[in-house]
Amino acid sequence: MHVLPRRLASASALVLAVVMAGSGAASASSAPAPTAGTARGWVAAWAASPQRPGANYTPNWSEQGFAHQTIRQVVRVSVGGVAARVRLSNVYGTTPLLVAGATVARTAVGAAVRRGSVRHLTVNRSRTFTVPAGAEIASDPVPLPLDALSSVTITLYLAVPTGPATYHAQAMATSYRAAADHRADLGGSAFTETSRSWYYLSGVDVVGGVRREGVVAFGDSLTDGYGSSPDADNRYPDELAERLAAAGRPRAVLNQGIGGNRVTVDSVWLGDKGTSRFRRDVLGQPGVGTVIILEGVNDIGMSQAPSPIGAPLTDVSVQQLIAGHRDLIRQAEAKGLRVIGATLPPMKGSRYYSAQTEAKRDELNTWIRTSGEYDAVVDLDRALASRSDGDQLNPAYDSGDHLHLNDAGYRAMAHAVDPADLR
Repeated sequence: MHVLPRRLASASALVLAVVMAGSGAASASSAPAPTAGTARGWVAAWAASPQRPGANYTPNWSEQGFAHQTIRQVVRVSVGGVAARVRLSNVYGTTPLLVAGATVARTAVGAAVRRGSVRHLTVNRSRTFTVPAGAEIASDPVPLPLDALSSVTITLYLAVPTGPATYHAQAMATSYRAAADHRADLGGSAFTETSRSWYYLSGVDVVGGVRREGVVAFGDSLTDGYGSSPDADNRYPDELAERLAAAGRPRAVLNQGIGGNRVTVDSVWLGDKGTSRFRRDVLGQPGVGTVIILEGVNDIGMSQAPSPIGAPLTDVSVQQLIAGHRDLIRQAEAKGLRVIGATLPPMKGSRYYSAQTEAKRDELNTWIRTSGEYDAVVDLDRALASRSDGDQLNPAYDSGDHLHLNDAGYRAMAHAVDPADLR
C-alpha cells in the first residue's frame, strides 16, 4: 500500500479538494481542452501523439477496433503528484467512442496491478461516458498519489463496437487485451493478447507535484524511441527525465514523437505533418515551458527512399524544411515556450543515405546551429557521430540500421541536452 507521510497527506487532501471543487464538467473538443487545468496546477506527466488507424511497421489492432473487449495499457509518468486524470483521444474516430468503464491503478508486473490502488475513472462523475468523434476528453480527477518515474496502468472496457481506433503506433511497450469486462482485475491472466501500440490514450496529468515547467520532446522515430528495448523506458525522453530527477531537478518530459513523421508532409500512417500537429501535441499540453524539436530526417530521406509501409516519395527541399522549422518556432514563441533545435544525427549506411541527402542534412544542420533562430541548440549530429567518420553513427549507439539508436544511443541523446537550456 502507498502510504503518505502525515503532513504530505494533509496537503494532498487540500490540493485534491481544491481540484475536485473546481473540476466542473470534463471537456471535449477537437483541440485538447486540458490546458484550462493549468491554472489549477495540472501538469502533463505522460503523453503520446494520436495517429490515424492503419497499417504500420508492426501489427496492431487499430483498423479492426474493439468490441466487448478490455484493453490494459501501461505507461510511466515522468513526474508524480497527489491526484491524476487521464486523457482519451478519439480525434481520428468517425463515430463517438462509448467507454463502458475504465480504471487507473499502479502497475505491478505485466498486466497485473497493485492491490488497493484501483480507481474507477469517471467523466462528469459517470463511470460510463462517451468521447465524441474528433475530440479528446479528460477524466475527472482521481485520488491516486504517484511517484515520479512510476508506472501506471489504464484499463478501458469497450462493450460495443468502436470502429477503427485512434492510436499511437510505436509504443515500444506492451498493451494487453482480454475478452469481456476485466477493468477491475488485479491479475493479468485474462489478458491473453498483446500489442506494441497504445489505443485512445493520449495523456496522464498530475497535480500537487513538482512546479518546474515541463519539456516536450517533439519529433519522429528518434524521439519515439524506435530501436530501444521494449518495456524498458529507454527512449531519449525517458532517459532525460531520469537524468533530471537524479540531478535533483525533476520535471515532466513528454514524448511527442511519431515514427516516420515529417515536418512538411502529411501521411495517413505516419502522422499529420509536424507544423499541423504541433498545436495539439505541444501547445495543448498543460504545464509545459520548453520544446525540443528533432525532425526533418524523414523529409530528407523520403525525398529519395520510399517508406516500407507505402508512403510515397515527396521531394522536400532544404528551403522548405527551414520554412517548416520557422513555422514551429513561431508557434512555440507565440505561446511563450522556449524552443531548442536539435541537429539531425548521422545516417551514412542507412537506406536514406546518398550524396544528395547528406548534403541536405548538412545544410539543415548548419542552419540550426548558426541561424540564431532557436533559443538553444543540442548538437546531436556531433554527439552521436563516429570518431572515425563524422557522417556515420558511433557504432556503440547504432541499433543496426545505421539510422536508429540503441539504448546506449538514446542515453547519449539525453546527456547531450544541457539542463541549463530548459526554461
